[in-house]
Amino acid sequence: MNEIATFAPLLTRAATAETTADPSSVMTLLADSDTTGGQLTSYRSSFAKGAVGAPAHFHTKASEMFFVLGGSLQVLVGEELTVLEEGDFLLVPPHTPHAFAAAPGAEADVLFAFTPGMARFDYLRLLGRVMRGEASFEEIKASSEQYDNHYVDSPVWQQALAERG
Repeated sequence: MNEIATFAPLLTRAATAETTADPSSVMTLLADSDTTGGQLTSYRSSFAKGAVGAPAHFHTKASEMFFVLGGSLQVLVGEELTVLEEGDFLLVPPHTPHAFAAAPGAEADVLFAFTPGMARFDYLRLLGRVMRGEASFEEIKASSEQYDNHYVDSPVWQQALAERG
């Protein structure tokens, strides 16, 4: 029988939520695994027009959920490209390569959730530092096991990015 984790109800107010930003996006940190009994990690990302979100990668332990609050998000799932519009929902299971960016010419506002949760806020903070030029991409590569973020080569995604101009 599975044990159900217990944790206190969590309310994250928009006015006091921690944010991390880089030149192309703002991430609002909502709930990390330490505040949800390991059940969930969630954050919101607002991408500038045409901003690149994440290169092709997969997770071994968590499913990743995308819910588009506004704008359009271009995603790669496996080898398939699609555009998610406002109100669209996508769930990517573990071991499935995926990537995302604001759709060409569009902004995107997206709610992300990982289940089960794992401490990812430090990864998001590191990502912001890399995008601002304050840390190297080597630090992200070195943290792949710690944050369950494993980068892969995707010719389909590379072609999609090249076509953006």
